Amino acid sequence: MPESPIRKLVPFAEMALQNGKTVYHLNIGQPDIKTPELALEAVRLTQFKTLEYSHSAGFESLRKGMIGYYEKQDISLDISEIIVTTGGSEAISFAMGAITDPGDEVIIPEPFYANYNGFAIAAGVTVVPVNSSIHTGFALPPIEAFEEHITKNTKAILICNPGNPTGYLYSKVELEQLMEICIRHDLFLVADEVYREFVYDGFQHHSVMNIPGLEEHAIMIDSVSKRYSMCGARIGLIASRNKAVMVAAMRFAQARLSPPTYAQIATEAALQTDQSYFDEVNKEYIERRNILVNGLNQIEGVFCPMPKGAFYCMAELPVDDADRFAQWMLSYFDLEGETLMVAPASGFYADPQLGRRQVRLAYVLEKESLHKAVRILTAALKAYPGTLL
Repeated sequence: MPESPIRKLVPFAEMALQNGKTVYHLNIGQPDIKTPELALEAVRLTQFKTLEYSHSAGFESLRKGMIGYYEKQDISLDISEIIVTTGGSEAISFAMGAITDPGDEVIIPEPFYANYNGFAIAAGVTVVPVNSSIHTGFALPPIEAFEEHITKNTKAILICNPGNPTGYLYSKVELEQLMEICIRHDLFLVADEVYREFVYDGFQHHSVMNIPGLEEHAIMIDSVSKRYSMCGARIGLIASRNKAVMVAAMRFAQARLSPPTYAQIATEAALQTDQSYFDEVNKEYIERRNILVNGLNQIEGVFCPMPKGAFYCMAELPVDDADRFAQWMLSYFDLEGETLMVAPASGFYADPQLGRRQVRLAYVLEKESLHKAVRILTAALKAYPGTLL
């Protein structure tokens, strides 16, 4: 089981804090946006005498509420086509278990969310990467590249849309290209859509559940963690119109008994959140994105494509090794008592060398902190002994 590239530097950050430094955490997608008050209030108002198991698929009322949410996204689902999971992570594990056997393969455009590796290893599945380039903003690789990697063991293509760690948003044309290859080779298209609400600059999110002809091939992964800033609630879901997939996923759901009760209560209430909440959050993230990405691109030797969604960006730095640089910042560098924590990108690639000079940054801090982060990174690159300028 690989260690998390997002969390592996935590001991160095803890040491920096013990040494009196302020650490700006751009390494992890933990928003500082407030959770909707109605979700917190719903938990406070509960008066259980016994905290019982829920249905293995989640509360029926919650699943119906989610159906209502998706209807607003022009996605039509039946209650039997949704299983509530303990976070999006469990939903991905259920998907892996439902559609693969040990020795099977799943194709994933890289860089990709590092924990996909762990979910695949747990299922005995091999991740087959198809490389996308920072110089194209991490656009979908040519379909021919996918074709070249398909074998008799290939069972699915997995994408994150909008993407973690890249912030890339797949277009309708790109999704239709993936649909064609999945139908042609009888593969599943698994789409991690947990950042669907965070789409910028007038672009639109297109769900795999909305592509005609993909009904038997599409599996959607979702979560409330980022949407409502409820990372600690650990509520996600797996959805598919393929009945066999959902029957298999339910076996995994029954094996872990049930998703957490209080978190389901909070989620059901959160579904009533007004659209104005998302409008304000998106406006805030656009401003944060522009501060960070524009600031990064003004630093000599740094290149960072502008993301269209989520709240991450990938930057290429003029350093010999991003892992070493990230650790050095925490251990040996500060600017007026402040330093920066980033996620080295090597852990987001199957081949760590491809991300050797890249880092992922999450623009989840308030704007003044992001301005400070850019100043700290600028100074750190000038001071770092392994800078390639």
